[in-house]
Amino acid sequence: MMKTINRLVLVLLFSIRIFLSNAHELVDYVNPMIGATTLDNIGNTDLGLGKTFPGVCTPFGLVQLSPDTKTGGDNGSGYSYHHTTIEGFSFTHMSGIGWYGDLGNFLVMPTTGKLHTFKGTEENPDEGYRSRFSHETESAHIDKYEVKLDDYDIKVELTAAPRSGMIRFTYPEHEESRIQIDLARRIGGTSTEQFVEVVDNHIIRGWMKCTPENGGWGNGAGQANYTIYFYCLFSRPLVDFGIWSADIPEGISRKNESNDDENYYQYVRNAVIHPQAKVMEGKHLGFYTQFPTRKDEQVLMKCGISFVSIEGAQKNLEHDIPDWDFNKVSVCTRKMWNDALSKIKIEGNESDKTTFYTALYHTMIDPRCFSDIDGKYIGADNKVYQTSTFTYRTIFSGWDVFRSQFPLQTIINPDLVNDEINSLIQIAEKSGKGYYPRWEFLNAYSGCMVGNPAVSVLTDAYQKGIQNYPVDKSIQYAINTVRTFGNNEDGYDSGDLSKTLEYAYSDWCVGTLLRSQNRVQEADIYLKKSKAYRNVWCDSVKWFRARLSKEEWLPWKGKKVHWQGCIESNNYQQGWFVPQDIEGMIQLMGKKYFEEELIEFFNGADDDFKWGDYYNHPNEPNHHVPFLLNYTSQPWLTQYWTRKICRNAYNNTVNGLCGNEDVGQMSAWYILAAMGMHPICPGNNTYELTSPLVNKATIELDNRYYKGKRFTVIARNNSEENVYIQSITLNGKKINRLWITHQEITQGGVLEFVMGKYPNKQLKGNLSSGQSN
Repeated sequence: MMKTINRLVLVLLFSIRIFLSNAHELVDYVNPMIGATTLDNIGNTDLGLGKTFPGVCTPFGLVQLSPDTKTGGDNGSGYSYHHTTIEGFSFTHMSGIGWYGDLGNFLVMPTTGKLHTFKGTEENPDEGYRSRFSHETESAHIDKYEVKLDDYDIKVELTAAPRSGMIRFTYPEHEESRIQIDLARRIGGTSTEQFVEVVDNHIIRGWMKCTPENGGWGNGAGQANYTIYFYCLFSRPLVDFGIWSADIPEGISRKNESNDDENYYQYVRNAVIHPQAKVMEGKHLGFYTQFPTRKDEQVLMKCGISFVSIEGAQKNLEHDIPDWDFNKVSVCTRKMWNDALSKIKIEGNESDKTTFYTALYHTMIDPRCFSDIDGKYIGADNKVYQTSTFTYRTIFSGWDVFRSQFPLQTIINPDLVNDEINSLIQIAEKSGKGYYPRWEFLNAYSGCMVGNPAVSVLTDAYQKGIQNYPVDKSIQYAINTVRTFGNNEDGYDSGDLSKTLEYAYSDWCVGTLLRSQNRVQEADIYLKKSKAYRNVWCDSVKWFRARLSKEEWLPWKGKKVHWQGCIESNNYQQGWFVPQDIEGMIQLMGKKYFEEELIEFFNGADDDFKWGDYYNHPNEPNHHVPFLLNYTSQPWLTQYWTRKICRNAYNNTVNGLCGNEDVGQMSAWYILAAMGMHPICPGNNTYELTSPLVNKATIELDNRYYKGKRFTVIARNNSEENVYIQSITLNGKKINRLWITHQEITQGGVLEFVMGKYPNKQLKGNLSSGQSN
């Protein structure tokens, strides 16, 4: 009997082991290759897709250690799947951006044989240090990236900690194996000056200074001005090492175009190599260490990064990676991501889980920490400060992320939103400007895009009770912002429809903030200004149109003509941006015309939602528009279109994003829509309801900010055919509306949909059910 019991126990334990080995953790669903391309191989266009990077980072971490396939052109992430060679592996990257990009600093490349100071070209990689590679030997996971460099027969593995990174190289047998570091390399340009010092036989340290005069963000137009510090250790002693220095004459352009300039290449090819040099400062430096290796011999390097000081980089490394255990770092990174992704747990098919959790991962890269482990950070006045009450953050892709990314974070990461507002306040104060940046990059007011998105993020957070910052100061800076960037006294921005509409919305945000503070008279001034959209409605063309003066309109070529007073859009796409007053917009247009135009707008869209003249999901101005259908007599069309967008614009392939990721915005839209909710107007505390893609989603709430423990969305009878909502209950009580409040979510509870194959026409639109902005 005892033997039988023992056998049963062994069988049970074996079965549990098999089950656990096959069970997926949330991180196993993340595919960092989704969107990792700058070229649409399917549509044969050069508009670009996700522009994400496939390397390793931690949630909102300072370091993003990733491969780089091309410096130059519009390759902001540094990597594109369609490239066939790798230049190296750098420690800083941005996700999903255009405008030529920036960062990509501290480019590390293992090589063998002759030392090359030039990177080589895509057409002729053999003349430089770059190497061919194959996707067959490349793998990207949330905690480790791996690839084989075919020209050198070297395997490279990357992993990252919050402010540091580690690389493991596996070499062939060779007398001249090497690690070389291009200190001048920078995405979107070159670094201006570099410094490197050999500290002892295992350590180098130094910095790279990057200024607008040498390109970077917006090829210099983004005003990026930063110094990045490094503290780097090698597991193999530094015996045969050196520094190379290229002589770049005065007056030679070192902006982004230099990365594709044959004349500039010659300066780098002719760099002087200084064997055994221990310290150097210059315009275009590189460092190398070389050594003989046995077959399959492993050499490691690890590096701390700081934007404050070399000492900060050292402290960051010593805190993050105190030993040489590569696998341990990978396991820690995996745990950090598992904890972060567990804010939302979903039920659905395996493919949808991959798309969902990769999207969630993409929403947790920025805004990254900019302060060191000891709280020190560089302020906007280039002085060093220290904080213990919040994490100083950077890369605020404002015009993109105020729409979905930050509303999502107010639900799942309110502390992050609080950090960002504290950081924006510091930037406004330390810069001396007294107003918020529109698109902030490493303290720079880049001026990218239009509007006053920081005011939206502040308003949305404040209205939701996220207020751990100096409130009075935050509101004053918001007022200063809309005074600095706003419509003229007549209520429009001359020649610019995009600015007029965006400024009207940010005026509403300020009015809402002031009203919440019982500053009623001041609030009324801004709420009145928020009606400026009425000033750009043109009866003669029956659409929104840029106004030049009270008497003159911008010449009209049709509402589907791009750049006609619009930023990255046409009048048809931009004209729907009146989130603050949907009912007023409908009255202005006429209910019948509003509905007809909205339906035509979607019927003309591309089935795969690629760039076009109608609904244009690859670009942010349209992201709220599917939910406007909730305000028509056919609200079920919101359910139809959001489900179709989730299905056709996102998937588990390298082309799985139909447009630039834009630092989390594209993915945040998907996360919210897939759970059956999305805001039209951040700041009014409501989310539109729509058809959930997932069968169940459970959101864990932060009890430091919210009363509830968790909020669950359930979709009964959900399937590919059953896309229409038949009924809705909230905490067991039936509701006959297609909206829900932030407070209803954060109190915790259950939102339950019953789905069906055909629309339930008794479920009324939001104007009929009493919801109005």
